[in-house]
Amino acid sequence: MKKTFTRPRSLLDVPFHYCPGCTHGVAHRLVGEVIDELGIQDNVIGHAPVGCAVFTMDYFDFDMISAAHGRAPAVATGVKRVLPDRVVFTYQGDGDLAAIGTGEFVHAAVRGEKITCIFINNAVYGMTGGQMAPTTLPGQKTKTTPFGRDSEISGYPIKVCEMLTPLDGAAYIARAAVHSPRAIIQAKKAIKKAFQVQMAGLGFSLVEILSTCPTNWGLTPLEAVKWLEENMIPYFPLGEYKVPPAGVI
Repeated sequence: MKKTFTRPRSLLDVPFHYCPGCTHGVAHRLVGEVIDELGIQDNVIGHAPVGCAVFTMDYFDFDMISAAHGRAPAVATGVKRVLPDRVVFTYQGDGDLAAIGTGEFVHAAVRGEKITCIFINNAVYGMTGGQMAPTTLPGQKTKTTPFGRDSEISGYPIKVCEMLTPLDGAAYIARAAVHSPRAIIQAKKAIKKAFQVQMAGLGFSLVEILSTCPTNWGLTPLEAVKWLEENMIPYFPLGEYKVPPAGVI
């Protein structure tokens, strides 16, 4: 029988350890497929920070570097400047990129660093037990907001794509999700375009991916998918926020 769907070469042939219903695995696969299609497996360097995202180095079959909490864009910047011919990316969660690492990714975008950030937003701290994250929605219950996030006390969620779009150094900014087949297809297109923008030397690129965390949300995998669709997407609208001029890539 002819195979029509196989594991990407850029992913190791090992099982994911993530919680049932977690969509980190889907995002991993999309990154792997894009790297295979672009033929850059031997020329790519990934950077993983602290949090669930750190486990990417257990699954990707290419060079990976572990960075301190929030500092993946800084490390990626150094690598890209020393090795400008490499395709360099970070894979970060919201607790890493949008909290302790806020200064790193924002200033990487300001400088127009030719790196790509894959930003997984599940609106909660995953690895450390489900505390409120910078992207936790107003009213959302977490371990540290048992009555729901109170914006009068904790402020409002950070909208990363909207914040980066006006920056001159940002060349491609997009938000996608992985809760449905259609959304997954769009997410893959965004990831591929982000890498192509980097390969064309156009500047900084980031793809935010809305993801589920059933364990810390206290939901079943199916309930988590529905919660993402009904709650996260209205607050974090999907789409391309900044694109290069037509015909550049």
